[in-house]
Amino acid sequence: MTPINKITQGNAPHKQADRKSTAGDQLLKINDLHVWFEMRKWGFRHAGFVRAVDGVTFNLRNNETIAIVGESGCGKTSLMRTILLLNRPTKGEVSFEGAAINNLKANDLKNYRSHVGYVQQDPYGAMPPFMNIQNILEEPLKINGVKDATERFNRVKKALEEVKMSPAEEFMAKFPHQLSGGQQQRVVIARAMIMEPQLLIADEPVSMLDASVRVEILKLLRGLQNKHNLGVIYITHDLSTVRYFSEQIFVMYAGQVVERGNVKQMLQNTKHPYTFALLEATSDPDANNAIIQKEVPPGEPPSLVNPPAGCRFHPRCPHVIQSLCEVEEPPEFEPEAGHRVKCWLLK
Repeated sequence: MTPINKITQGNAPHKQADRKSTAGDQLLKINDLHVWFEMRKWGFRHAGFVRAVDGVTFNLRNNETIAIVGESGCGKTSLMRTILLLNRPTKGEVSFEGAAINNLKANDLKNYRSHVGYVQQDPYGAMPPFMNIQNILEEPLKINGVKDATERFNRVKKALEEVKMSPAEEFMAKFPHQLSGGQQQRVVIARAMIMEPQLLIADEPVSMLDASVRVEILKLLRGLQNKHNLGVIYITHDLSTVRYFSEQIFVMYAGQVVERGNVKQMLQNTKHPYTFALLEATSDPDANNAIIQKEVPPGEPPSLVNPPAGCRFHPRCPHVIQSLCEVEEPPEFEPEAGHRVKCWLLK
């Protein structure tokens, strides 16, 4: 694939065969990313900032999955929207294949987005109800300059077959409401894959599906990743699915990454109290544990307009060091190679 800074102007569709990147090559780099939204009072007077993302850094390689984990309000959706350039960074840099993309405009922005697939959380809400499946899947192709109707038909058929919706012709004429929830999500995945992207962002892709369907969808995503050498950002609040679909886990709280590491490190040697809380809140498949009252930190995530001083988790932390956690923000400690934690308990 031609790097984004060398993509020529125009809307010519890119082809899978044009790619030269291999598994392990760096695909996406996020460096000290800040995304702040200005607040205004009475429509014109400055009233502060919402610090949705506040200093996030990570790298994503081809054929690697990074899980961004956290409860609602932690900043993971704002991070995702910034990678899609629906939000613009306030500070820091987003690079795709080695080229900064913060300030892409017009055709360059359009070309970049054709390299990124997006799987929405709500499959029914993500599809226009007045369009049939063929038209829904053809739309990205038309937008990106695929004018030949036969080519569009063949690519729609191929995309549906790749997400296990066969025979494809039977599904093309159907409308979203005629499909099950699992089938709707497969169509959303097919639409994300129709332009043969290099990066796939999956925003809670199984949270609205029956438990019996979740594993099938995750296996499907993993199969597509391996087949097409995709880098994947998997956004979720549920750590129970992360171990089956990720190599790295990044735990976000109040706009910051508080713990990061590979799956084994994070799940077997958890260090941050907030990560412990997420694990405690994870549903347990063992029915005998269903009656156990789990202890989770009280309270709610802090306001991102006026986040707490010091460690942002300290108002809810059961192990708070009052003279330290309340006044000074912790640096990243590294208890083992590749495992980083923002917590004074590791001092």
